[in-house]
Amino acid sequence: MSGRCTSPPCLAEGFDPLDVDQEQAQDVARWRKAERQRLRAERDRLTVMDRQAAGRALCDGLAAFLRDRFGGLRGRVISGYWPIKGEPDLRPVLASLHHAGALVALPVVEVKAAPLVFRRWGPQTQMVRGDWNIPVPPPEAEAVIPEIALAPVVGWTDDCYRLGYGGGYFDRTLAALSPRPFTIGIGLSSARLETIFPQPHDIRLDVILTEAGLAAP
Repeated sequence: MSGRCTSPPCLAEGFDPLDVDQEQAQDVARWRKAERQRLRAERDRLTVMDRQAAGRALCDGLAAFLRDRFGGLRGRVISGYWPIKGEPDLRPVLASLHHAGALVALPVVEVKAAPLVFRRWGPQTQMVRGDWNIPVPPPEAEAVIPEIALAPVVGWTDDCYRLGYGGGYFDRTLAALSPRPFTIGIGLSSARLETIFPQPHDIRLDVILTEAGLAAP
């Protein structure tokens, strides 16, 4: 992408994601909004059986990937997410990790437009309602810093960029964490995009996992 770009954004060789003018950024934002709506509509059209099958396949694939990549996770901190808006449900594998001795956490918005915090979670945690009415661990739950972070994706690319919901919380959090956790994008194979037209604030994930297996890199 170079110079002024019409909507949808154009591809061009030599695109420098750090060289973005305001008009171009607005074009990208409009394109992303349209893609989010399209991909979420596709996800919403899945049957309950298809959604459950994808969730089971992702749980199995994630457990296998974590075992192969990290070995045992006892005593290590991994952050997941509470499924919303038709996202694959990873709670079964998160519960298994908890019972195996991993320290499982969920992200919480404590301050608007600030990095997320992560609170300990287990299957018996009494959840409370957080931002957007999403269940989160209560304020008294222990705050931890993840070594491994799962990120739900609306769309994803082969170079491990993530199209999220547009709030910027996950990218803002990764930019603030040091050391940065190993990041695993979780999404559907049908949500693959050629590009998200990376902007300066976008942070590349380490891998993308779908119901079909490891998708990228």
